[in-house]
Amino acid sequence: MAEKVENFELLTSSQNPKIKFAFELLNSKGRKKHGLFLAEGLREMQIALKSGFVPLQIFFNSDFKEKKGIHSLSFFNLPKYNIFEVEKKLFSRIAYREDTEGIIGIFKTRKSSFETIILPKNPLIIVLESVEKPGNLGAVLRTADAANVDAIIICDPIIDLYNPNVIRSSIGCIFSKQTIVSSSEETIKWLKSKNISIFSAALTAENFYHETDFTKGSAIVMGTEADGLSDIWLKQCTAQIKIPMLGKIDSLNVSNATAIIVYEAMRQRGFKQ
Repeated sequence: MAEKVENFELLTSSQNPKIKFAFELLNSKGRKKHGLFLAEGLREMQIALKSGFVPLQIFFNSDFKEKKGIHSLSFFNLPKYNIFEVEKKLFSRIAYREDTEGIIGIFKTRKSSFETIILPKNPLIIVLESVEKPGNLGAVLRTADAANVDAIIICDPIIDLYNPNVIRSSIGCIFSKQTIVSSSEETIKWLKSKNISIFSAALTAENFYHETDFTKGSAIVMGTEADGLSDIWLKQCTAQIKIPMLGKIDSLNVSNATAIIVYEAMRQRGFKQ
């Protein structure tokens, strides 16, 4: 069932092909199959667009129309036949989160490779191995954006980079930084070819992070909270580093640990990046 409302098509049925397609993209299999993903929230969608991601369709509900106004949609420069108003209750079926501002967009995924990365003279890079929690990845991406690191490399990921929770927890920072998905072996080979020092965070390290020189090309490598880094990163690195742990536990949340080390690197660089 569909009717015209303010020149936009109104979708009211869960059986509408457009709704069914959007719902499919909530699943990682659907995203991989179609090479598309959902971005929720006006700010996240605007960051995606500014970062070169291509929007295909937009869905909004009455909340968005009342709070933000239809004029906000002109930012995306899409023809009206690719913008749809969705009945509020139905809209919640394609929304991953509750606070979407009443707007969701379908975007094309973008494949990046080491050949496409643009680096300055002394780059600062974050490497995450086997990250498994979307919230942790999102938080690290926010740190990467705040510190303006040059690239993020996700090695052997367990989660989908375009998981809605990654987009949500990163507040769109997944789009703002150069992000590569690769294997650990290929990443190490590339880092060494670029003469970038590899600093692997490990509880067994002898060197403290604040005693490490990050002023030259550096990659800060973080593992999972449960298992840490695999042997390849511990053996192939330039140095192992650790954060002093003075309490009764022996680890920090990976996003917190990453922020601590990255901002030490930024301090050494005079917060110029």
